[in-house]
Amino acid sequence: MTPVMPPGAPASGRFNLSEWALHNRSLVRFLIAMCAIFGAIAYTKLGQSEDPPFTFKVMVVRTNWPGASAREVEQQLTDRIERKLQEVPNVDWVRSYSKPGESMVFFAIRDTAPAASVPEAWYQVRKKIGDARGSLPSGIQGPYFNDEFGDTYTNIYAIVGDGFAYRELKTVGDKVRAELLRVPAVAKVDFIGEQEEKVFVEVSNAKLALLGIEPAQIYTTLAAQNVVAASGTFDTPTDRIALRPSGAYGSLDAIRDLSIRAGGRVLRLGDIATVSRGYADPPQQKMRVQGREALGIGITMGAGGDVIHLGRDLDAEIARLRTKLPVGIEIVQVASMPAAVQRSVNQFVRSLAEAVLIVLAVSLVSLGLRTGLVVAVSIPLVLATTFLLMWMLGIGLHKISLGALILSLGLLVDDAIIAVEMMAIKLEQGYDRFRAASFAYTSTAFPMLTGTLVTVAGFLPIATAQSSTGEYTRSLFEVSAIALVVSWFVAVIVIPYLGYRMLPDFSKPRPASLARRLPGPVARLPPGGWQCKAAAGAFPALPRG
Repeated sequence: MTPVMPPGAPASGRFNLSEWALHNRSLVRFLIAMCAIFGAIAYTKLGQSEDPPFTFKVMVVRTNWPGASAREVEQQLTDRIERKLQEVPNVDWVRSYSKPGESMVFFAIRDTAPAASVPEAWYQVRKKIGDARGSLPSGIQGPYFNDEFGDTYTNIYAIVGDGFAYRELKTVGDKVRAELLRVPAVAKVDFIGEQEEKVFVEVSNAKLALLGIEPAQIYTTLAAQNVVAASGTFDTPTDRIALRPSGAYGSLDAIRDLSIRAGGRVLRLGDIATVSRGYADPPQQKMRVQGREALGIGITMGAGGDVIHLGRDLDAEIARLRTKLPVGIEIVQVASMPAAVQRSVNQFVRSLAEAVLIVLAVSLVSLGLRTGLVVAVSIPLVLATTFLLMWMLGIGLHKISLGALILSLGLLVDDAIIAVEMMAIKLEQGYDRFRAASFAYTSTAFPMLTGTLVTVAGFLPIATAQSSTGEYTRSLFEVSAIALVVSWFVAVIVIPYLGYRMLPDFSKPRPASLARRLPGPVARLPPGGWQCKAAAGAFPALPRG
């Protein structure tokens, strides 16, 4: 006797993904285990930072012209540089500052320019300024280009030592810098508050006039003695030996012993001038820690790194370096971004965990224990798979990505609730477990997919925005799209399998749910809820008039 199929059963001959999952339950269990395990591992490997990476589209062109006034710098230097920068494609604005001896030009490209075009724009800036180098005044220093000043220091340390000069601190700083560059994820190590060391030769004007010596004569003699020039080679039957003149300055005494000719006499420079070692005056920006002069060390993290892990590695490396410092010199931590990022990320993770618990509680209360448990199991699985795909696509944990997860948390359970509720309804109508679990695909899979894609499309303008803001918030679209699409696959593959194994037998009488035990109008609802009758005469006639 051929069994009679319940009305509305899915027709055979059409591919059913849920039915395929039920036929391959071992493979589904394997996929669930792999997604959960690798998702948990991927979560620990995701890069953590406070903000997502984005391209800084501003460059600084700095040029020094010692001895020039602010007016001369503006007219002969800054204006010429600005005119050349206006020829660069995608220029947005150019701003400049001129002061005695220094020109500072800020160049920005359009905010709508793609991030991939920024390196080409910086190359064009260097090329244009290089072409105009011959038209700039003689005696200038530079131009110097800085397109990385938007980098943020993750950690700042200070090298301090009572009674030590900057030169001695710099010697220690060079060794510390070389060791810190070996730490994984460290991209750059810069010095902060470094003072340029110079040798000063001070001569009295009265003494020069008495001896009949021109100041330019001393300058020329110093430059000629310290020049580096080719002196030819000496060829042997087997080798060619380069000849190099000696006599370069090796100490302050060598400068003092320099011979100066004046009026047919040979004078010693140390007898007519004071030679001393010092620092550039006026001094550059100085760094002080607790009132003590210090040499700062700023550390920049590489792209895609984990600032939390970097902070731990730096703490371990600094602790090791402190044991090797000379007596009287110490390394002091000034600022630490990992600590701030740790607090920020932990706050978002705590909010995400609270949201997950709330959704789980609502599912269990509203759907019942075993039905709600099916939905509850799908949430960690979707999150684990999302973390795995985020790691594969290079998306880290930061404010935007974690906010996207919290935003999409309430949406990703919709498909699971629809699928498990449809299965429960069909079980109540007499379907066996296999056909009830596979029925949701034929009836609700396409509407669920349509709703998912429509929701994802709502975030599409964020992904297509050609601006720094769009680049900053792009992960909002990426993470939301990943989570919602994964939730659909979980609803049509995993939920039927879980429902097949975990849903109760609805052919037996069920205890009243919490909603049905509530007093008032809710308790008087029929067991199947409200139903709309479309037959003729189902609705009473409305009075005319």
